[in-house]
Amino acid sequence: MFTNVIAPFATIVILLVWMGFFMFSSLPLMILKHDTPLDARFIRGLFDIYYKAVLVTASAGALANAVAGRPGIAISMAAIVLITFFSRRNILSRMDALRATMTATDADQIHRFRQLHILGMVLNVVLLLAVCVGLVKLL
Repeated sequence: MFTNVIAPFATIVILLVWMGFFMFSSLPLMILKHDTPLDARFIRGLFDIYYKAVLVTASAGALANAVAGRPGIAISMAAIVLITFFSRRNILSRMDALRATMTATDADQIHRFRQLHILGMVLNVVLLLAVCVGLVKLL
């Protein structure tokens, strides 16, 4: 009973919580100028925590749904894992490279860091919508 009903839904709900938390916590950070190492470090740290949480939760969701005999949901969760894994590698490495050379007066570097911040937020919203649509189809 647990693996058939509770585990798949629990992992989806936990995944929604992490994605929703990131969406609502990263949006207000757009008011930061991103021009100090502390701002950039904080934002990078938030992205890192988000990516790790989604990787763990979506991996558990893929496994739970595979065990419960829901291959479609398991494959969807595995796709979330892959998108998150590659987004984490790409976005965080680019943030790190910018943070290493960014100064408060370098408008181009600051703009590029903000673009990465926005890109990460947009990817999260797309994944969040995909999970919500999938959840509605489940019910």
